[in-house]
Amino acid sequence: MLKTDKKFDLEERTLVFAKKIINFCKKLPSNTVNFKLIDQLVRSAGSIGANYIEANDSLGKKDFILHLRIARKETKETIFWLKLVNESNKDIFSEELINEATQLRNIFSSIIKKVDIKSQSNQ
Repeated sequence: MLKTDKKFDLEERTLVFAKKIINFCKKLPSNTVNFKLIDQLVRSAGSIGANYIEANDSLGKKDFILHLRIARKETKETIFWLKLVNESNKDIFSEELINEATQLRNIFSSIIKKVDIKSQSNQ
């Protein structure tokens, strides 16, 4: 039986999420408002995984937590842009994407909290 590497799973999950965002954006109508929203949405969604990968290659606990916090911030920003896309495109729903982003945010928050608690108990 293969042992699953948790880091890789979340790296893969954030990559799959960014790809879903790109495919979702491709389905949006071409107009001035959507061009601006899509640009912001794709950037923030892609940054989630990029910062998680940076966290895994961090130089220490502080660097690890910093990149996780940035990934969490980008997740919150992605949710914000998805809600604006929903507002601009009433007939297109991104609830599944918002739910996944919310789950990723919660995962990052949990990891940050555990690392912070571990750091405090080691002092």
